[in-house]
Amino acid sequence: MSSWDQVDPRVDAYISGLPEWQQQICQEVRELVHEADPEVEETIKRTVQPYFVLQGNVIALLAAKDHITVFLYDGGLAPDPEGIITGGHGNETGRMIAIHEDEPINRAAMLALFRAIIANNRAGGWRKLKKASSTA
Repeated sequence: MSSWDQVDPRVDAYISGLPEWQQQICQEVRELVHEADPEVEETIKRTVQPYFVLQGNVIALLAAKDHITVFLYDGGLAPDPEGIITGGHGNETGRMIAIHEDEPINRAAMLALFRAIIANNRAGGWRKLKKASSTA
């Protein structure tokens, strides 16, 4: 049984309490992060926020009034050739994608980002990779 079959009921509760359009976005992002790697685990951190982890944080979801924020924990290392990252470009620890109502998700680009973050986590994490590249 893959971890995708074992959803965290607390994540279900977070998503089910949102407006329908936000539920749809969260479910689609949730499916994509599990498609990126079936070993990704779901949890809740900061009391209510859904996190998806595999050898470190991969993403977190946060519902805002007019969008869903997908926090990317990558230290700015994962490539974004299609420009789907909407904020946090100068952030030391992560960036974000804001998805608004009726805005299509670029599934292929998001899946590639998630896979890059997971690969970096498996290689020791973005902090270790950034340090190694700055001393090379």
